[in-house]
Amino acid sequence: MDGTRLHAWYLKSGSGSDLVLYFGGNAEEVSWMLDAATAETPGTSWLLTDYRGYGASGGKPSAKALIADGQAWYDYAVRLPDVDAKRVFAFGRSLGGGVAVPLAAERRLAGVILVTPFDGLAAVAQHYYPYLPVKWMLRHRFDSIALAPRQKVPMLCLVAARDEVIPPIHAERLYDAWGGPKRKLVLAGAQHNDIDAAPAFWRAIRSFLSG
Repeated sequence: MDGTRLHAWYLKSGSGSDLVLYFGGNAEEVSWMLDAATAETPGTSWLLTDYRGYGASGGKPSAKALIADGQAWYDYAVRLPDVDAKRVFAFGRSLGGGVAVPLAAERRLAGVILVTPFDGLAAVAQHYYPYLPVKWMLRHRFDSIALAPRQKVPMLCLVAARDEVIPPIHAERLYDAWGGPKRKLVLAGAQHNDIDAAPAFWRAIRSFLSG
């Protein structure tokens, strides 16, 4: 770490319970998950992380810093007295997938949950700006698909069928490239920011966590 003060909400369920490291979307204020995670996943502990420059965390965000912070949060979590290091999951929502996927490549995880993820920011930007050389212009690449083929950890991919921010094709490409066991659920009618309102959303997550 570089001395930057980082903040997270720790929802402790009990000794040896599953622990989910939550990495939210762009500029997401993660405290909304306090009630949802507690109500929807009883018996599961959560660490809801604030990105640099957001919530109560200091510093400035960048791809390199957020990915490094994700690994630092894992290293912190597995040292907590009641955490079973074999039962730690990563949950990446939208931008958070760009943190969760590199974490899975560098640390031992029980599983990865990706919600409205993307294959890479350059590919998403190219969708919106096909006439610009965005691959050369982007400073923050989050190139998840480059890491996907050699992943061995189980993955749950939740896709919003009507995603207006990240077209579903980008989640599909990442899912297809994933090298480990995988499950996918496309939620009909769901958009980028309301996917968690779909009844099957939390049901799928509970099933995945239970193994």
